Amino acid sequence: MEKTLSIIKPDGVSKGLIGEVIRRFEKNGIKIAAMRMLWLTKKEAEGFYAVHKSKKFFESLTTFMSSGPIVVMVLEGENVIAKNRELMGATNYLEAKEGTIRKDFATDIEKNIVHGSDAPETAVSEIKYFFCDLDIV
Repeated sequence: MEKTLSIIKPDGVSKGLIGEVIRRFEKNGIKIAAMRMLWLTKKEAEGFYAVHKSKKFFESLTTFMSSGPIVVMVLEGENVIAKNRELMGATNYLEAKEGTIRKDFATDIEKNIVHGSDAPETAVSEIKYFFCDLDIV
């Protein structure tokens, strides 16, 4: 079984979309293997998004991601990375397909409700950022 990381970003939490996002995962056969709510410090957000440090959006992204609580989850299932990315929709919500999380709820390219790992290697490192092996069922 493949695993991936999913984050409900501060805008998703503040809009009361935790249950809706989880419902969409479960409706599509995705199992939640671990979950917790936390509020990242700016330094923690910078650590998580360190791969983007040289990009111009790094400062605004890390400020946003440390602006309120988030929900981090380990998702598990067959082809779960691709399935999760399909459910999320394109990063730019204006380009996302109808019925995706981002198309339905996002308000801008940064405040796009959810984050998901983009590859198996990324998933491993992102999961380890938030969870130890004992946390994952």
